[in-house]
Amino acid sequence: MSTSGVRVRIAPSPTGEPHVGTAYIALFNYLFAKKHGGEFILRIEDTDATRSTREFEQKVLDALRWCGLEWKEGPDVGGPYGPYRQSDRKDMYQPFAQELLDKGHAFRCFCTPERLEKMREEQRANGKPPGYDGLCLRYSAEEVTAKMDAGEASVIRMKIPTEGACEFNDGVYGDVSIPWSSVDMQVLIKADGMPTYHMANVIDDHLMKITHVARGEEWLASVPKHILLYRYFGWDEPKFMHLSLMRNADKSKLSKRKNPTSISYYSALGYLPEALMNFLGLFFIQIAEGEELLSMEELADKFDPDNLSKAGAIFDIQKLDWLNGRWLREKLTPEEFIARTIEWASENSRLTEGLKLAQSRISKLGELPNLGGFLLSSDVGLTPASFGGLKTSPAETLEIINTVQADFEKMPEWTTESIDQELRAVADKLGKKLRVVTPPLFIAMSGSQRSLPLFDSMALLGRSVVRQRLKIAATVVASMVGAEK
Repeated sequence: MSTSGVRVRIAPSPTGEPHVGTAYIALFNYLFAKKHGGEFILRIEDTDATRSTREFEQKVLDALRWCGLEWKEGPDVGGPYGPYRQSDRKDMYQPFAQELLDKGHAFRCFCTPERLEKMREEQRANGKPPGYDGLCLRYSAEEVTAKMDAGEASVIRMKIPTEGACEFNDGVYGDVSIPWSSVDMQVLIKADGMPTYHMANVIDDHLMKITHVARGEEWLASVPKHILLYRYFGWDEPKFMHLSLMRNADKSKLSKRKNPTSISYYSALGYLPEALMNFLGLFFIQIAEGEELLSMEELADKFDPDNLSKAGAIFDIQKLDWLNGRWLREKLTPEEFIARTIEWASENSRLTEGLKLAQSRISKLGELPNLGGFLLSSDVGLTPASFGGLKTSPAETLEIINTVQADFEKMPEWTTESIDQELRAVADKLGKKLRVVTPPLFIAMSGSQRSLPLFDSMALLGRSVVRQRLKIAATVVASMVGAEK
């Protein structure tokens, strides 16, 4: 155990590219552990079996390690309270679910998805918030047994008090009171036997002896469910701290639909992990102007969890650029700068694999920058003129880009082969030849109609960079469509 008994964790879901918001929450927990002589734990919450993949899990581990974070226990390093992957803990949750049923704190729900959807539609039509109506609570023990014996599918839901409110003290928001009437009868165990986030989260935190739970403020409304579970089991609850969401400059929630949010995107563009952590860490400390450039050790020294702001943490890309520039100029020796540059260019084998692709397409080495420079560029300089020579109209080009963008989001794997298959499927969906679909994508990726092989290039650029370049291309082409009207 830690010298202070403090144990905190970060528990990301491996359902997509690791988000900078994950790094933000992870950094807080990491600094909190360092400040208190405690331990920082990494747990993978993969209860969403339809979206969780081992590829994304590895990306989470790689991204957080790139950020400079180290964990005492986790799926890759083990520890005394493992396994640290929820899918590997599946059988551990069933006895706790049965305990809740035996104590009368939970019940079996046999409602079909169709019945639940109809219920929600009626509630919305009547201006009521959607929530379970308690139908299955009224079944007798004999009726429940009969349904189970008949093989009817069921989930396990938790019971919620009908009167009063859940009152607790949050490390950021202070005293909070949430009426029980606003809390839904949460599903705890799904029909496939897997726990939901809420059930697994509470049990895992208890078994792993987590003392403080620091997470995003979007989970504040879920605290009553979690506190109720702790009370149902007779366990001490941890101290909760709900951090303000990261937001864009316009105060909207930071999301990949508006701006690049993947950690891998910032790594690919050449941001230093020290600069990114410096930038995120400034949300948790109080400093005077001129003291902004801070290492992880300096952030930990100035970290003050008792003086946190409830105002949104603004992800100001200009400030990040400014900090990153200062790190490059002021914190690296020339030798370190050269080493970092080579390391960055070689990330995901972009440089070596890009050179291999270029070898058969050049007559002299001096052509390399123009042909393959887009693999290392932060901006390929797209303008309406970039798309001017295409045979497709701006409207057709926009349809291609938007369709590719949407379908790429659903891809579980990111390889040359999977990109090839997906783009051929897009061509079929649009009723076009592949040779019609690919030219706009060449331009979106490289800024040129002459480039390296498209599928290989997209694989080397990575999912997050491709997503952002398609987004920029869509904006440029959309302006051309608007100009035509």
